[in-house]
Amino acid sequence: MRSKNNFLKLLYLLTLFSVMSAEAQNNTTNIKDRLYIGTYTQKGAGIYVYEFNPENYKTRQIQVLESKTSPSFLAIHPSKRFLYAANEGNNTVASYRIDPSTGELAALNAKPSGGSGPCHVSLDPKGKLLFISNYGSGSLAVYSLQNDGQVGQLIDTVQNPTLNGKKPHMHSIIPSADGRFIYASDLGNDRIYLYDVDAASGKIHPGQQPFVAVQAGDGPRHFTLHPNGQYAYSAGELNSVVNVFSVHPTTGALKAIQRISMLPKDYSEKSSAADIHISADGKFLYASNRGHESLVIYEVDGNTGLLKTLDFQNSGGKHPRNFFLDPKGEFSIITNRDTDNVVLFKRNRQSGLLQPTEWSLSIPTPVFVTQMSLD
Repeated sequence: MRSKNNFLKLLYLLTLFSVMSAEAQNNTTNIKDRLYIGTYTQKGAGIYVYEFNPENYKTRQIQVLESKTSPSFLAIHPSKRFLYAANEGNNTVASYRIDPSTGELAALNAKPSGGSGPCHVSLDPKGKLLFISNYGSGSLAVYSLQNDGQVGQLIDTVQNPTLNGKKPHMHSIIPSADGRFIYASDLGNDRIYLYDVDAASGKIHPGQQPFVAVQAGDGPRHFTLHPNGQYAYSAGELNSVVNVFSVHPTTGALKAIQRISMLPKDYSEKSSAADIHISADGKFLYASNRGHESLVIYEVDGNTGLLKTLDFQNSGGKHPRNFFLDPKGEFSIITNRDTDNVVLFKRNRQSGLLQPTEWSLSIPTPVFVTQMSLD
């Protein structure tokens, strides 16, 4: 009898230990991700950091990194150890260390952006180079990145010209997946410039095709590449259109194949395009409309890269700027600048359509959001 009782006690303890271990594991893995939100700091406080569970959307604020320099666009290093911010308020680019356990940010250093009005920052796929787009001066800059995450030496700068009396306005720089090229969208010039990136020095040189021009007044703002590398999509801010291109596999050159409206046919009020992203499976494209207050949803033809308009999803606020598209395809998070809110939509991976939820964050003048997975 004593042996049986001892066995039952041992079984009970093992079961209890297993349950406690499972609970402990759940407690440490429930919050898998972090959200980093950039703001304009006339009202906002700086960079907002949240814990985020992508399974149930539970969120907890863990830091507000105060900065009055309008850290409006952010980029996370491929190693997930560092974050970089384009500071429109003082014409700098800043680096931060990401605490691996909490996700909190600690300032490292800052360097001049190489122009005025920096509005976009991006990194090459290997995390060795940083690219800055200066909207005000119409210039771009390339910096090296140090192993400790700090912004290093200025490697290269390019000042775009004034064309036909229109001042240049550099708006974004997107590297190719292999890092051999960058695509630099100039809203003022109505051009997307293509540069070859020297792998050894980090310097950039005009590509075999130095640029592609879009229709006058389109104002190319943001740019994204199809996951297969064969197609590219440009959001034209001023005419609210998406320009579609095929991409040359060797030179990266762009060839225009479609120009499609971002607005409903019966919509006649003022609106302007902002951000653009493609789903990880390459089947759907999304772009944000400021004025129409929506995300337009397109179906992507897998054989041609061409777009077909599917739907318009209200953004849940006013003046939707940057938005995040979950790589796993389950949701999208949108920043609405003029209503001071960040909202989440569930996403149907089969249809590409978005469904509103009650999830919302109240943040003054949010303009950028990105997710860092801890998986």
